[in-house]
This record gives sequence, C-alpha cells and structure tokens, in this order.
Amino acid sequence: SSHSATTLKSPAVCVRAMFASRFRQAAKVLGDAEGSRASRRAMSSWGRLSSTSGADGFPWVNARYIPERYDPPALPAKDNTLGVPSECHWQEDWSTADIQTAAEDHVMMSWSNSKAVKDLPVFERSEGVYLYDQNGKRFLDWTSQAVCVNLGYTVPESIKDAVNAQLETMPYLYGGLGLAPVRAKLAKLMAEICPGDLNGFLFPSGGGEANEAAIRMARLYTGKQKIFTQYRSYHGGSTSSLGATGDFRRRFAESNTHGFVKFFNPQPGGFSWGNTDQGATERTLACLEDQILAEGPDSIAAIMVESIVGAGGVLVPPDGYIEGIRALCDKYGILMICDEVMVGFGRTGQFFGFQHFEGVIPDIVTSAKGLTGSFLPLSMVGVRQKIKDYFWENPVGWGATYHAHPVALACAYETVKYMLKEQIVEKVQKLEPVMMQELQTLVLKHDSVRQARNVGLFGCLDLQNPEGKFIQRLGAPLPPEVQLLRQALRDQGLLALFRPPLLHCCPPLVIQEEQLREGFSMLTKALELLDREQQRLYSLDADPSFRVQTSTATA
Repeated sequence: SSHSATTLKSPAVCVRAMFASRFRQAAKVLGDAEGSRASRRAMSSWGRLSSTSGADGFPWVNARYIPERYDPPALPAKDNTLGVPSECHWQEDWSTADIQTAAEDHVMMSWSNSKAVKDLPVFERSEGVYLYDQNGKRFLDWTSQAVCVNLGYTVPESIKDAVNAQLETMPYLYGGLGLAPVRAKLAKLMAEICPGDLNGFLFPSGGGEANEAAIRMARLYTGKQKIFTQYRSYHGGSTSSLGATGDFRRRFAESNTHGFVKFFNPQPGGFSWGNTDQGATERTLACLEDQILAEGPDSIAAIMVESIVGAGGVLVPPDGYIEGIRALCDKYGILMICDEVMVGFGRTGQFFGFQHFEGVIPDIVTSAKGLTGSFLPLSMVGVRQKIKDYFWENPVGWGATYHAHPVALACAYETVKYMLKEQIVEKVQKLEPVMMQELQTLVLKHDSVRQARNVGLFGCLDLQNPEGKFIQRLGAPLPPEVQLLRQALRDQGLLALFRPPLLHCCPPLVIQEEQLREGFSMLTKALELLDREQQRLYSLDADPSFRVQTSTATA
C-alpha cells in the first residue's frame, strides 16, 4: 500500500506535469529563432491561434483542452446467478391457493391494473362453447372471450392433426431464410377466396401487429404520411396501431405517435348527424370530405376503418357509409384499409365484413382472431395486386421473428378449410334471426337496456341508468350497480366481455340454437337484478350524496 501511495499521482500532480511539458515545448520553440520563424511560416492563420502547444508565442492560451476527470461509478454488485426453481414445478397438481398466490405474486395484467388478477376466475378446462372453473362450475362463453374463439373449445381433429404433423416435420422456420410449404398453400387459399384482386399476404402473429404492418405499407407505397381513423375504434396495442385507435386506450401511447387524423363515426357520443340513416350518411361523408380537403389529399396515405366497429360497440354503419368511404378514397387517390381483426372469418354472416357493402374491396385488409379460431396466434395482411407488385421490387420494411410461423400457418390453413367445408358462415346466417329476436326482447323488457345492435353473431347492448344516460362512460370508474351486474353474470355462469356501458353478445360461431337461447335466459336474469338495483339506488333521493359516496368507495 505504501508503494501504491508513492506511485499513484493525484489529478493535480498530473495537471502540473502537463503544464511543465508544455513549458519545455514552448521554450524550445522560442529558443530556436530560425526554427520558430519557419514554424510560423508553416502554420495556418488559425493554427497560430490554436494548437496543441498553445497560441503562437502564448503557450498557456488555446492549448490542448484539459477535460474534467470524473470519479468512476460504483460497479454493480447484484447477484445475477440463476435462481433455483421450487419442487412444485415438477408436481402435477397445484392447489387453488397455490395458483392464487403465484398469480398475485408474479402475474401482471395488460389493460387494467394488475391487482385485478385477484378477482379473475381460474378455469381448468373447456369443451364446446363452455369453460369450467376449478370448482367444476360451467360457464357459457358469451363473447368468444375477446371475440376470437370462433370455433369454440373442441378442436377439430383435422386441425389437431395438421398442427401435430407440422410440429413433427418442421416446428419452426424463419420466414426470411426459407419457405415453409404451408405458407404458400395458405397464401394461395386466401387469394382464391378473397374478393377482387387481394392477392398478396403477410402472416404476422396478432391483429395489432397486422395493423402496424398495414399502416407502414400504406405509407411506403404512397409516399404519404397521414392515416385517417375513427374516434370510436380500436386497432391494437402496439405504438402505431394504438396511435390509430380512437377510444380511450390511445392515451397510453398517443404522445409517441404522429400522422394520425381522427374523424367522427356515424354514431357520435354527444350529438346526432340527423334523424335518418340517409341523412347521417350524407353528413358524415360530407364532413369527412371536408377534412380530407383541409388536411390535403396529397398528404393522406390511407383511411383505416373497422368494417363494423367491434370493441367500440358493434357499430352497424348506416346504408351507403362504407361505400361512400371507398368512393372518397378513389376520388382523392387514398388507400382504404379495412380492419377485420374481429369481424373477419364469418363473425357477421359473411366471410369478411366488407362483403356486406356492395362494390367495396379494400386496398389492404387485416384480420386475425378467426383465422385460427384462436387455437394459435396468427394474423394476416392482404393487399391488392398493385400493392403486391410494388413490394415485389421494394422492401415492405416490416418483419418479426414469428412472422409466418409454420405451426400457426398449419393451424390457419386447416381452420379456413374446416370453415368452408362445414359451412360455418351459413350456420351463422341461420342463427342471425334468433340473435335479433332475443336482443329485441331484452330492449323491450329491461329498463337498463337502451338499444341493441347485431349482424350475424356479432351483437352488443348499450346499458343505461334510470335517467337515460349511459350506465358508465367507457373507461371510467365502475359504479356499484355495474359491479353487481358483473357478479350476477358470473353467478349465472355467463362469461362475457363486459366493458360498460357496452355488453357484447358474440358467442362462438359453432353455438347451437338451444345454447344461444340458454345464454339469453342467463343474461335476462342478470339484467333483472340490475333493473331492481338501479331502481333502489335512484329512489334514495333523501341523501343526494349517496351515489357519489358509494361509487367512490367501490372504485
């Protein structure tokens, strides 16, 4: 240690040594007059002002800059060795308490706060259109979970065989290094069944990823930046797809996105476009055209819409509206993107939602969910021939490790063939009148139901309070009666995507009529409880602060 103390120099010592060295250099230059004159002649004018040894004749001015010396940071001292897993991971059965503890200690939620995991039911198995919790209680899946389990929970043998065969032969292939035969097969099948010249296909892993790719392709193809999207819309959870989204979830990422211009749906929240569908169509399209002209058509890459808005409440567009958007895109040289992540593959009684609208073929269509029945994650982006031709010579500029995953492709290929063979779309069409009848009955029977919308097996109720206002604003804290309804649905054995004030009714496409009516019977019992509770709460006018206090406590 004494040796170290004598050999290590302090910063002050080092600086003094540097100055001493410069002084010797300057003295040498000044001492050699002839050499000094030669050096001055060789220097540039700036070099006489600034050089390593200082300005000409002034070695202490404009010499080489002396930086500050920072103390080194403390090196990390955390233990990063691999942990030792507990023995429970090699045990076949976990107790309900063990599952709950593991969830509360380690599981994180996505759109909600993570403490909500405490209230999630634990499901252990599923079959047909039903799920069963750890106590054996049966739940009818009333919304195909996130409107995605289109074929229910009993996987057809042809799909299982295809998945297992792909796992045996080639479980993975990176799409940029090789071509899995099933990728070409699925692309060809999609090109053959898709309307018009939708001939080129990407296969990302999820709907948001598909919309992300579609947005990027539209911008690259057109050389323009702006994307028009609706306020009442949802396009995915990645940065660009969430920026395209119009509902409250866009706030999670909106500050990091640019180039998205929002416009109002034909179903606005606080005003009306008129008393008739025809008037609403004319006004909304006129307003949209005004926005296009105000923003500049030469700056707009695409108008992106859900063919039928899904998460925003199954917003059935008025007659002529989607056709009008297609016409405006054609008029101003703008691409039309149809987001069919939720409605594609039979949900609405057509294979694709845009087929309901005469003459409409989007330039880009995205879909997911029903593509594999959600047995495995996969989505698609379909483009018309002109766009496919462009990207034949130019890079798409999008990619992912799991793009065109061969096992997911095998699942999708057999799922689409199964839907065609079993005529799933035709079965949905036959059940549509049952949905219409049952939904209308709910509107007429329950004071808490304002209105209903439905196409195929794609339905939704708007719930209201006795004052005629929405039972809750979308994304706002839950009032007590909403909490009660959630519990009532669970008690009835009905699993539903309930995002107040919207209550979706979107069962698996393989549901039977008696099962569908059974679900509506469960739903009406839960709504009866809501009706009674609302009447009770709104009759307590002796204490006007009651509802505010209760809502705050519940939230």
